[in-house]
Amino acid sequence: MRMHNADETCGTAQAAMVLGDWWNVLVLREVARGHVRFDALAAEIGLSRKVLTERLGRLVAHGVLHRSLYQRRPVRYEYLLTDAGAALLPLLVAMQDWGDRWVLGDGGLTATARQDGAEHARVHALTGTRLPDGIELPAAQGPDVPLIAPDAPATVLFAYPGTGIDWGEPPIPGAAGCTLENRLFRDAWPDFQAAGVALRGISTQLPYEQAEFARTERIPYPLLSDAGHRLAAALRLPAFRGAGRLRHKRLILVVDAERTVRDVLFPVDDIPYAVAEALRLAAGRTA
Repeated sequence: MRMHNADETCGTAQAAMVLGDWWNVLVLREVARGHVRFDALAAEIGLSRKVLTERLGRLVAHGVLHRSLYQRRPVRYEYLLTDAGAALLPLLVAMQDWGDRWVLGDGGLTATARQDGAEHARVHALTGTRLPDGIELPAAQGPDVPLIAPDAPATVLFAYPGTGIDWGEPPIPGAAGCTLENRLFRDAWPDFQAAGVALRGISTQLPYEQAEFARTERIPYPLLSDAGHRLAAALRLPAFRGAGRLRHKRLILVVDAERTVRDVLFPVDDIPYAVAEALRLAAGRTA
């Protein structure tokens, strides 16, 4: 493919050369979702083996993926994201946000979702699916903690847009209430502990931003930063752009010890009800 001479110094053009076509984008989407082996990729995307081999080879050559041997006889490889590949995840999430908003949705800026919308269907389809291995997020309060607690029968993951943010005027529907949500989970923390349920709050804020909030509000459970959008890309979580950053829409997942999503609450419009319901659902998984 020939490029105009001016494109040689254009980062947009160079990135377009790496991504190549929509098949490459879908390959990266599926690798981010944990489909890292050839047969799984072929099944998810619906590509012929010949075309998929070509696309994987190009992405490896560009340094976006690297091959990792997992079987010697016969030789089999997994295709994993490099640092350059992981740096493309915010682009995938931004593309999803654009598609949800301008192609599949109503074109509105919102942190919630319609019951009959594509986001609602995609999030609720997570029920029964397993979170990919290897997704670990930086923790605000110090040492990194696992996304899913290994010693708990159930872990509640609640994603929220962000705390301490002025959403402007008019306010973004569904964006306000993150401090309230964290406070309600904080107050219910003894009940989560008594039920043997682990709890994780997740936003795209940076760890130091979360840490300041956790200190101020005395948050006893881990806050995890998805600023690199690893979780958002892996689960195709709905996002919106607010206050200059891609942010999670408010949702709650109940995940078992085998990393399988058992219950989904989305959209979260009634925050007190959602906190109580998350505890009820998760406690039921520990019985």
